[in-house]
Amino acid sequence: MPVPLNYQDLSRFSVPPGFRGRPAWFVQFWNLCYVTLFRCSPQIMYGWRRWLLRRFGARVGRGVLIRPDAQITYPWKVSIGDYAWIGNEVVLYSLGDIHVGHHAVVSQRSYLCTAAHRHDVASFDLWTQKIIIEDQAWVATDVFIGPGVTVGRGAVVGARSTVFADLPGGMICYGSPAKAVRPRNQDTDAHPDSGD
Repeated sequence: MPVPLNYQDLSRFSVPPGFRGRPAWFVQFWNLCYVTLFRCSPQIMYGWRRWLLRRFGARVGRGVLIRPDAQITYPWKVSIGDYAWIGNEVVLYSLGDIHVGHHAVVSQRSYLCTAAHRHDVASFDLWTQKIIIEDQAWVATDVFIGPGVTVGRGAVVGARSTVFADLPGGMICYGSPAKAVRPRNQDTDAHPDSGD
C-alpha cells in the first residue's frame, strides 16, 4: 500500500519569532481597543480613529477617513497617506506592511492580504509581502489584493477583481486576475494639494 503524502501537518506550524512586530500582550490590547473604542465609535468620529491608530503605531496622514467597521490586523504595519479613504468592511490584513498613498481610496469590502502559507511544506509556514496602493489609486468594492502587489498611481481596480500582480498607474484594470484595460481620464484642473 502506498505511503500517503503529507501535504499539511499543522502540529508542526509555529509563528516565527518577532513575526507580529509587537509583544503578545500589545497585540491583545489592540484587539480589545479595536472592538470597543474603534469599532463602536460613531461614523463621524474620523479624527478619533486616526488618533487611536496613531497610538498603536500606524502612520496616518491628514484628513484620512476610515470607517469604524474597517478591520486592521496590526496598525503598526500600516501607513495611510493624506486624505485617503478606507471604506466599510475593508480588511487590511497587515501581517506584513500595507501602504495606502495620498488621496487613494480602498472601497467597501475590499481585502488587502499581505500574508499566505507555504503550500509546499508540511509545516504550513507563514510568509508576507508588502502591499502598496499608490497615490490617487482607487480600489473599488469587493476587490481582493494579494501579497506583494503594487497598484500604480491613479490606477482604478474594478469591482470584484482579484489582483495577484502589479497594476500600472493611470489605467483602469479589472478581472480575475485583474489586467489593465484602458487609460483613466485625467483631470487637467489639478488640485493645489495634488503635487501636480
